[in-house]
Amino acid sequence: MSFEPHAVHQLYQYRKAISSKPFTARGKNIVRCELCLLAEQFCTCQFRQQVRSNSAFLLIMYDDEVLKPSNSGRLIADLIPNTHAYIWSRTQPNRKILELINSSKHQPYLVFPGEYAYPEQEVVSSVPHSQCETGKKPLFILLDGSWREAIKMFRKSPYLHNLPILSFTPETVAKYGLRKGSRDFQLGTAEVAALALGACGEVHNATSLNAWFELFIESSLYSRSRHSEAQLRPLNLLADNFKNSLSKK
Repeated sequence: MSFEPHAVHQLYQYRKAISSKPFTARGKNIVRCELCLLAEQFCTCQFRQQVRSNSAFLLIMYDDEVLKPSNSGRLIADLIPNTHAYIWSRTQPNRKILELINSSKHQPYLVFPGEYAYPEQEVVSSVPHSQCETGKKPLFILLDGSWREAIKMFRKSPYLHNLPILSFTPETVAKYGLRKGSRDFQLGTAEVAALALGACGEVHNATSLNAWFELFIESSLYSRSRHSEAQLRPLNLLADNFKNSLSKK
């Protein structure tokens, strides 16, 4: 099955082309699929299917984040057609990022913990239905990198400081049973995107993205293990779960 490369695929190819040396990560000797970056024998591309969504996503990625096989930002672009991805620059903001944020077609929301908001910055926990009725699509902006990198991107990007922040409480995170790090907001990029979809009423799409993320996590673990292709039942069950999530819409 063949797919048109989406925004993250294209950014991956660009970032790889300008690298002065090959990017090395855990499992560097694994033969990987060029699209999902999983081991070829555990590739999930055959199950990929985009959904209908009224939301848009903007991934602002820290330097070599797009090269990491563990990055889950590409999962958003796998499912949500209107996904954009650019590499962050501290000194010269990307013109296309600014155009998206200022577009009359979008209402931008920075998805980030509200505790980091600047004094005059609005913090919301959901997207008002009245906003959707104006015809503007919610544009969810995700800072894709490690937590330290995400804070740096936020603090050193003045164009983000006047945007409303979409923030989630620990109770919301717990409700979805999501994986998290040592602090409640340390979620995978795809998990944060699923919360954003839920916040604007796209619950089915949020469920599908979480199911796609679970398949990605398990396939990644298989890629690092000594599992053989004859031991794919857990992956097949997760793939079925993802397909079922799509059929329930």
